Amino acid sequence: MSDPIDRLYAAVIARKGAPAGSSRTAKLMATGTAKIAQKLGEEAIEVAIDAAVGNREGVVLESVDLLYNLAVLWAHMDITPGEIWAEMTRREAMLGIAEKLPKPTAA
Repeated sequence: MSDPIDRLYAAVIARKGAPAGSSRTAKLMATGTAKIAQKLGEEAIEVAIDAAVGNREGVVLESVDLLYNLAVLWAHMDITPGEIWAEMTRREAMLGIAEKLPKPTAA
């Protein structure tokens, strides 16, 4: 397992179900999906703010926090990185790796 995201995910999974006081990750996991999602959103906003003001180093640092909170959310919801990579591969086959699927239009 050489991919940093896979290593991060494995470390988070290792703390899943541990007593809340045993680590920051275990504490966050114990707060539940809504709080984990809130933390993820906060980190995304911090990345966006740093980007808006041209703070390159801030974007790097906050991106790591964003990825950490994303890995915690995946682990909490029993989503594996493999599921994410499979969806990326599916989309790449449809549109190319650098494109996002369009949102469905309302009828």
